[in-house]
Amino acid sequence: MSFSSRWVETPAHVTEAEPGLPQGFRAAGVACGLKLSGGLDLGLLVADEPGTTSAARFTRSGVLAAPVLLTQERCRLDALRVVVANAGNANAATGRRGVEDAARMQGGASMAAGIREDQVAVASTGVIGVPLDVDKVIKGILAARGELAPYGDDTFGEAIRTTDKFAKSAALDVALPSGTVRLTAQAKGAGMISPAFATMLCFVQTDAALAPETADLLLGVCVKRSFDRISVDGQLSTNDTAILMASGAGGVRVAPESADEVRFGEALDYLLRRLAMLIVRDGEGAKRVGRVVVHGGHEPHVVAAARAVAGSPLVKAALHGGDPNWGRIAQAVGQAVHDSAPLPVDVWIEDTQVCAKGAAIPYDERALAAAVAGEEVEYTVGLPGEGAEAEVFFSDLSHEYVTINAEYTT
Repeated sequence: MSFSSRWVETPAHVTEAEPGLPQGFRAAGVACGLKLSGGLDLGLLVADEPGTTSAARFTRSGVLAAPVLLTQERCRLDALRVVVANAGNANAATGRRGVEDAARMQGGASMAAGIREDQVAVASTGVIGVPLDVDKVIKGILAARGELAPYGDDTFGEAIRTTDKFAKSAALDVALPSGTVRLTAQAKGAGMISPAFATMLCFVQTDAALAPETADLLLGVCVKRSFDRISVDGQLSTNDTAILMASGAGGVRVAPESADEVRFGEALDYLLRRLAMLIVRDGEGAKRVGRVVVHGGHEPHVVAAARAVAGSPLVKAALHGGDPNWGRIAQAVGQAVHDSAPLPVDVWIEDTQVCAKGAAIPYDERALAAAVAGEEVEYTVGLPGEGAEAEVFFSDLSHEYVTINAEYTT
């Protein structure tokens, strides 16, 4: 889908590309019967190059889903060549059986692709606490094997959706000093999104050649600036997974500490921030997107305040209603930074200052009401001191969000 946001700027060396995976990749998505609503629900992604390198990041939840445990403990995270992912069932809180089912899923994908099990990552998303019908999954893997294609990224992306209203993907051409490479990604996420590595699945592919250490460094940095800085409902998933795979099939090597690495990193950062924004826009029942930027001299306070504002039901409800009620922001900051009272906080909404040193100041109420009626609303908070800054993107809180989650399993 087309994308634009004042908060995510496209680098000059990055251009939109036609759909299709980078060289060395094939993918497919099929229906295997896991989703109660029907539709595609099993995705298979294969890197054909034996020298493919990779990097991965996972949820920081204390309750880890079986596929996350399996992939972390039994896979070579620097040399993944296959991803098998399902929607409709999270395979989380399913005990020993869940791990065994994830292992069967991994084994089935290994045989289908002809690639070692420790190079097969497993991912799941959907309802927690329900055993996975792994027989359906195995049949789906066999069906997907026959559908693998260089242009299968669209069906693969469709197959990992749950409550998402639209698929989230991108295909980019990246001009590096050593040559042009392709960068693509497919992601899902709309609910149970928290800025502690967002609730989502994201799979990134490139035909550039990256050393495993380079892939790990770049993915880690870019995740912190994207999926680690979004919130829909402040809830942390059991299944979060982000994987970067580099086939090297394009013949362009991205050497460490080179101009190629800088430019590739800028493109990856743009890609992940773009997908993160799409997740927030697609937040369950969402109507508007907010961005809060907090600056000050104490980084822990700055980060805590930004997350508190983004996670506040009061702030999110005000965002939904187009209500410039800055008192909601002040209370959220005060809750996060409670050990610095009285706090001389400054607050701006869409560049209009509404609070200075902890006290209200006059402003044009009519102009501000008009400014917060758009699809994107920015909040800025100033804390004492200088040198630290944090941002979080977040969606509003609507009646529809409650309806979606009240009926999620029924």
